[in-house]
Amino acid sequence: MYKETEQMDEFEEIYKRNLKRVYCFLLKLSGSPDIAEELTQETFFLAFEHLGQFRGTCKISVWLCQIAKHSYYAWRRKNRPQEPEESLEAYRSCDNVEAAVVDADQRRRIHEILHGLAEPYKEVFTLRVMGELSYRDIGRLFKKSESWARVTCYRAKCMIQERLGGDENDKL
Repeated sequence: MYKETEQMDEFEEIYKRNLKRVYCFLLKLSGSPDIAEELTQETFFLAFEHLGQFRGTCKISVWLCQIAKHSYYAWRRKNRPQEPEESLEAYRSCDNVEAAVVDADQRRRIHEILHGLAEPYKEVFTLRVMGELSYRDIGRLFKKSESWARVTCYRAKCMIQERLGGDENDKL
């Protein structure tokens, strides 16, 4: 009984420290506060169920974002909603991407291009920009180096810029 209480206390602390990050990550992916809230709950439920499988090879926040990402993709497969225009609204990093995401049409175009990218470019760019993960954490997640993560994100950014047409106003 004592061990179960200790595990609950430990998980409660994990929940408190990571709730906002997981919710924001899912909000950026889904573009919907309701969906983000629902998937955040599902993410922590799954994390609690599988806490014993966490190997500690990355930060707990990275592991939670992976669970969140998989929950989001599963939700999308089930629901097949139209792509929300606002899903890229909160871009923050990768060389001032927010400067390029000026209007809804631009956001939609970038979102379409992003989802058309091959792996690992799409996932690395998404984890860096939407998940706000460090290159180091992304490298660990893929069992690669920090440099690999930087180069992969840079190449993804270049692919997006190229597909936008190279207009100076479209630079990421």
